[in-house]
Amino acid sequence: MNQIRKVGGTTDVGSAQHPPSVPTETPDPRARRGSWWQKAAGVLVAAFPTIAFLVANATASLTAGLVAAAVAAAAAFAWRLMRREKVRQAVIGLATVTVCATVAALTGEARGFFLVPALIPFVVLALCCVSVMIKRPLTGVLLNKVIGGPSDWRSIAPLRRVYTVSTCICIAVNMVNATLQVVYYRSDEPVVLGIVHIATGPIFAAIVAATVTFARRAISSRIPHTAG
Repeated sequence: MNQIRKVGGTTDVGSAQHPPSVPTETPDPRARRGSWWQKAAGVLVAAFPTIAFLVANATASLTAGLVAAAVAAAAAFAWRLMRREKVRQAVIGLATVTVCATVAALTGEARGFFLVPALIPFVVLALCCVSVMIKRPLTGVLLNKVIGGPSDWRSIAPLRRVYTVSTCICIAVNMVNATLQVVYYRSDEPVVLGIVHIATGPIFAAIVAATVTFARRAISSRIPHTAG
């Protein structure tokens, strides 16, 4: 073991006190590409039942569209299970398509497939607005524990600001989404409704990813860095 030696009135601390730094591992580009491919595949799988419904409805009939959506939803459910994703996510995806198909069958209209998704932005919009008013921004309530944030995040200004800004962005996006849903539902444009429905997934995934990134930066900025 190295010892502390005095040289010229100064103290020389050996490598026992200052071990050599471990070189950081360079991220594998293939792993990064694999992560992006998994995310893209997840988006496509989520959109698959809607795409199948729109294509079959446009080329055949509403009944064919409902059958195509059911088959696609079952395939997406099986794919998620094979990928060992959370069962809850797979069940939610299957249940969502089931509800949408049921509403379309009851109304006898293709646009009925998007009636429930058209109502969701209004619910989310109300929750986001209320959460900001009571100073408990929704993204913080939902994501802070997931990213390992402190329990007193509301008292930490930079972290609370991140969650507030991202929740306000959600408000803006949902206002646009709700407007588009109403306009194109009333004008009976199921294709446009489908496009809007599919687009919301990646948009909110990007909001979540950005929120997590900036929240982690806000958390790490509070950790004191020791000189070494």
